[in-house]
Amino acid sequence: MLFYDFEVFHDDWLVVIIDAATKQEHTFINDEQGLIDFYNEHRNDIWVGYNSRHYDQYILKAIICGFSPQEINHWIIVKREPGWKFFRDFWKIQLFNFDIMTNKFRSLKQLEGFMGHDIRETSVSFETMRKLTDEEIQEVIKYCRHDVQETMHIFAENIDEFTSQMELLKMFDLPLRHISKTKAQLSAFILDAKQPNIPRNDEFNYTLPDTLQINKYTEVLDFYKSAKSFPEPYAEIFPTDIAGVPHIFAWGGIHGARQNYYGEGYFLLIDVASYYPALMIEYDYLSRNVKNPAKFREIRDTRIKYKLAEDKRQAPLKIVINGTYGAMKDKYNGLYDPLQANNVCIGGMTLLLDLIEKLEPYCQLIQSNTDGVLVKLNHPDDYYLIDDICYEWEQRTRMELEFEEYVKVIQKDVNNYILIAENGKYYSKGAYVKKLNPLDNDLPIVNEAVVKYFIDGIEPEETIFNCTELLKFQKVVKISSKYEYARYGIRRMSENVFRVFASIDKNDAELLKVRDGLASKIGYTPDRCFIVNDDVRGMKVPSKLDYWWYLDLANKRINDFLGHED
Repeated sequence: MLFYDFEVFHDDWLVVIIDAATKQEHTFINDEQGLIDFYNEHRNDIWVGYNSRHYDQYILKAIICGFSPQEINHWIIVKREPGWKFFRDFWKIQLFNFDIMTNKFRSLKQLEGFMGHDIRETSVSFETMRKLTDEEIQEVIKYCRHDVQETMHIFAENIDEFTSQMELLKMFDLPLRHISKTKAQLSAFILDAKQPNIPRNDEFNYTLPDTLQINKYTEVLDFYKSAKSFPEPYAEIFPTDIAGVPHIFAWGGIHGARQNYYGEGYFLLIDVASYYPALMIEYDYLSRNVKNPAKFREIRDTRIKYKLAEDKRQAPLKIVINGTYGAMKDKYNGLYDPLQANNVCIGGMTLLLDLIEKLEPYCQLIQSNTDGVLVKLNHPDDYYLIDDICYEWEQRTRMELEFEEYVKVIQKDVNNYILIAENGKYYSKGAYVKKLNPLDNDLPIVNEAVVKYFIDGIEPEETIFNCTELLKFQKVVKISSKYEYARYGIRRMSENVFRVFASIDKNDAELLKVRDGLASKIGYTPDRCFIVNDDVRGMKVPSKLDYWWYLDLANKRINDFLGHED
């Protein structure tokens, strides 16, 4: 397995390749033939990169096909055209490329920052319009090598992404070239889905499930029946109260929650098992482009069997069944079928509304989301009544419900909440309280302070002021391409990713983003900060760290949850 990364300048290019097995590094500088010879020796290896699906693989293929790296770089970076459009025969070049980028909104440097690693960028500008000096070349090699090594770290953190995809190829006896496909593309291929030659043009001819029984909230059904007649149906929304809870019905799932709710008692989280795949199977909402719909049911059933047996083979099958819905709205995917996508979404929302309507007289609705509801029982013994109501709904709709029990709920809104079980374990969702990991590690001390306050009753001051690990106070920011540059005080910065810390030192300044000469604040950053873009792992908190800034932010988030004014 090879990890690689290209750097392309006006008059120079280079690539660093590291063999994961031997740890041997290969560097090619303006050496087309050397790289082509290396590729020919390793054409059967898997090549791993970050964003290599959209960039690096096309630089390599362009060199193999006789184009200059600068031509294809200009095509992708400046003209913002997809690499595959540059030359129609690129697909003939065998390259088993695996892209470890799972979130297109996160750059490699941001992930490096979250891990606490060095995120300093090369001082050699990519706008340099001349040959690079030997010293500049060496600096770029060092920078490129670092990014390849970081790609290897990210691969290790996301190893399940690779192993599940490889297992999927094995399970369906697919050639290795499919390692390059996205999950949605792979789903379409496995299901043998191909778009028809003639567009269907029936996107809004959706129908409601024939098992639906709604008697009280019929205005929701009226909304979906009428929305299709509007010039821009997707712009239409329907806000309404359901079971005493504000809801919004639109095109992305049902969402409703009691704002700033805090409660103790007996709660049930009632989720529909594998909801969207089940709707596709039971109501024939699967993409009409699938050649053999029975295959989708077989994959779903096999995955359930593996999951119950705690068999790891359930993970790759999850890719297929969960990726299918999103692909039905992707006009470049073989599964593209927006009518069926609408049927799934509207069917899911209205059937869940059906369940809420049946439960409403016997419990209190706390929140509803795309595939489930959270309710508070009036008395623990009401469990059996609720179970009977749910059983009737399951039998009628052919869906399956799963129950989880909780004793405390702290809820800011439908997207931010903490559910606490009797044994003290908890589930949290939302930027304020989610459980962080090495690749998603922004302001960790603030999350920790908020969660400990609600779970353990520990005051945020204790969590924050007793922490001496600098990494936990980091805020990683990226200046998007919408802005021209970042400014620190009066100094124009050449980087676009920064690790900032709140400061009490009056010599420190504010980091701002600049567009059209106007500077604006970056969200959740202090008015005075210091920047540490080198490795911060193991660093201790310096005396100038502004603990109070983090405490104020933690208290604000706690108050946001409780609905208190600052």
